[in-house]
Amino acid sequence: MSTQPVPDILSPEFAADPYPVYRALRSDVPLLWHEAMQSYVVSRYEDVEEVFKDKQSVFTTDNYDWQLEPVHGKTILQLSGREHAVRRALVAPAFRGSDLQNTFLPVIARNSRELIDAFRGRGSADLVGEYATRFPVHVIADMLGLDKADHARFHGWYTSVIAFLGNLAGDPEVAAAGERTRVEFAAYMLPIIEKRRENPGDDLLSRLCAAEVDGVRMSDEDIKAFCSLLLAAGGETTDKAIAGMFANLLANPDQLAAVREDRSLIDRAFAETLRFTPPVHMIMRQTAAEVELSGGVVPAGATVTCLIGAANRDGSRYADPDRFDIFRDDLTTTTAFSAAADHLAFALGRHFCVGALLAKAEVETAVNQLLDAMPDLRLADGFVPREEGVFTRGPKALPVTFTPVSG
Repeated sequence: MSTQPVPDILSPEFAADPYPVYRALRSDVPLLWHEAMQSYVVSRYEDVEEVFKDKQSVFTTDNYDWQLEPVHGKTILQLSGREHAVRRALVAPAFRGSDLQNTFLPVIARNSRELIDAFRGRGSADLVGEYATRFPVHVIADMLGLDKADHARFHGWYTSVIAFLGNLAGDPEVAAAGERTRVEFAAYMLPIIEKRRENPGDDLLSRLCAAEVDGVRMSDEDIKAFCSLLLAAGGETTDKAIAGMFANLLANPDQLAAVREDRSLIDRAFAETLRFTPPVHMIMRQTAAEVELSGGVVPAGATVTCLIGAANRDGSRYADPDRFDIFRDDLTTTTAFSAAADHLAFALGRHFCVGALLAKAEVETAVNQLLDAMPDLRLADGFVPREEGVFTRGPKALPVTFTPVSG
């Protein structure tokens, strides 16, 4: 384990372009103690994979007690053992199989179409501001049976939550804004949950109110915390995945043309985007016992920051890792949206992202509809996409032009 100087994760240089720092960490400092973050930082694929799979039950989610609970309340991510398994069984059916196909795919398609209709005849759009930041939040609000007219509030809430999670430098104003969000969201959500218990509909919120496994039902607080988590995690990550995917394809016109011609390649392009430019660059765990990783030993009770953005570009796992290539043969598309994935963007193991298939359905719909609506899609003249963010990362804007198509 080393404390030798490397470009700091909290520096402007890192925020501008973290990938050279990731290379230096993997090569020279695979286990770094970061004093300001009070965390051990791991960057190699084999180490991050070990942390997520956690076969020895060493890496817990106890860190979420201070990382998530102040903004969401106690969430499913903090639970373990049977308590976690039961809660996951209560929420998971809505995000896979027939529920996803029959109930929510039409919701996804409708929300995408409504956003595209606003610019399809114009010949230009900002795919981030006019589509990506809105689409997943609209979908989640619609799934829950919430009023999409409250979109600005939802977006404000999840933006402050993501800022809280990424507040690695400990800015007190960011912390206070995140904690205010918990109070505001509870005041908004708890009365709606109460009404939905009395008068259930066919929306996801009503299903969560009625769901029961082994005699266990979710409390109002459980449901509120899950909805808060869903809006933040599902909004921010899918937003950045869609924006990142189009930025990557526009930078590689031959691959964009291939996807336009053969839409079965969308899943390949999504999986490679998750590897190459993952929406979430860091996930933390906490050690329950002393454990050895590349470069040294981590003591019990320590926070471990897993650099997904670094691990997904580890040359010992992927050939030519700094090249975006939807045709690469060392990334398995068929398992890319399951707990058997070989990229790390959704984590792995028992805490694998419960919304992965929902994200896949949203991305497939988005890419299909956007490509249909935007022939000869190209970046606006002179624009060079630039990622922003440290904890989560993606293009801030993506202005494009295309030949207008009527509805």
